[in-house]
Amino acid sequence: MKSLLIVTALAAGHSYAAAADSLDPVNANGWNTSAELGAISTSGNTVGTSVTGKIDAKHETAKWSNEYVLAGYFKDEEVTNADGDKVRERSAQRYSASAKAGYKLLSDDHDKLFALATHVDDRFGAYTRYSTIGIGYGTQTYQSDTHTLDVEIGPGYFRGVRTENNVQTVETGGTIRGAALLKWKLSDNAQFSQNLIVERGTDNTHSIAETALRTKINSTMQMKAAFNVRNDTNVPADKKNTDTQTSVTLVYSF
Repeated sequence: MKSLLIVTALAAGHSYAAAADSLDPVNANGWNTSAELGAISTSGNTVGTSVTGKIDAKHETAKWSNEYVLAGYFKDEEVTNADGDKVRERSAQRYSASAKAGYKLLSDDHDKLFALATHVDDRFGAYTRYSTIGIGYGTQTYQSDTHTLDVEIGPGYFRGVRTENNVQTVETGGTIRGAALLKWKLSDNAQFSQNLIVERGTDNTHSIAETALRTKINSTMQMKAAFNVRNDTNVPADKKNTDTQTSVTLVYSF
């Protein structure tokens, strides 16, 4: 009887996690891949184009939980140059890639040891290039039929390049990385999520946050509204500490 109760409790835990993740189903091969795309084009008094996109691939096996992400964003605007001619000018451009491998410690999939690598190329950011590697421990600290909360912590190493007065400076050093992901199932067709990543170094704290709401259109298509914040505490004099981006995208899952 005791064994039956334990098995029932574990099954309930899996159903709760699945319920909170109802918009991210895993297929028969263990993959969940999503591609999102959004674009804005303006004309008239203001002429410009902005495009944002992302591919997020997750792979689950009996002992491994892996994730690979590619993302990009650019914005072109029409401006008047010194000769009075109207020309297209790039005002924002950021590309990023990341990979994370997590080794499952227990059968419930929640406790993991992970290794990760990330790279960001941001033409107009406080750091024009920012790369990190790290290891750590991750677990799910809370789950219910509507909520899950996953957290990670571990040491890492970063390399950042920034430009001030046309002089490039390379910064390197150790970091402590912490991350948290909250998912809230609002209904069978809607999910709210809050993701936060903080990397604390000797001279700079690098933070990334995303607040998002996704609604299901059909079995493979979703609409996503998101607000992203990137912050660095130590930046060149001609740069701002915080960059924000608001987007509405279509997400295709396969």
